[in-house]
Amino acid sequence: MLTLAILGFLYDQPLHGYELKSRITGLAGHVRPVSDGALYPAITRLEKAALLHRRTEPGTGAAPRQTLELTEEGRADLLRRLADPEQAEITDQIRFFTLAAFLHQLADPARQAAVLRRRLDFLEAPSSFFYDGDGHPVTAEREPNPFRRGMLLVARASGAAERAWLAETITGLEGTEDSEGRKGQ
Repeated sequence: MLTLAILGFLYDQPLHGYELKSRITGLAGHVRPVSDGALYPAITRLEKAALLHRRTEPGTGAAPRQTLELTEEGRADLLRRLADPEQAEITDQIRFFTLAAFLHQLADPARQAAVLRRRLDFLEAPSSFFYDGDGHPVTAEREPNPFRRGMLLVARASGAAERAWLAETITGLEGTEDSEGRKGQ
């Protein structure tokens, strides 16, 4: 998720490390805060992989500032990650939302729709936080524990909203043309 967020935010424009951290924090929020101890080693790994580079600029104070910018390899890597996300980026809601935040970078609506369809297919499969003794998902109606029932009801409502959004967006993408004039499929 962190690598995808770094590449995604730098795809639009070069940023200073603090600006990048602020944007990632805004995206992930309190759910998965990013620490300097995670961000700066990730930046270093991406720099060593030639996916981004740093340039030094004069700072507003005495210290110079490091500006981070994607290389062509970094831009290509982001597009590859968006077009063919790992399964965890489809099944984990926070990771999927990070992916969705940058999905507009893919120029082909059919490829965007294919990623969204994978998420929709995942959400359509029966699941629960809790399972009975026979391995069947427990529904809110069958859950006697009020706290677990609440979790199930909230998950059901948010899942329904997400499925509706996905279906509507996929339909819209499939009715558009990509940058080469092809209809989305």
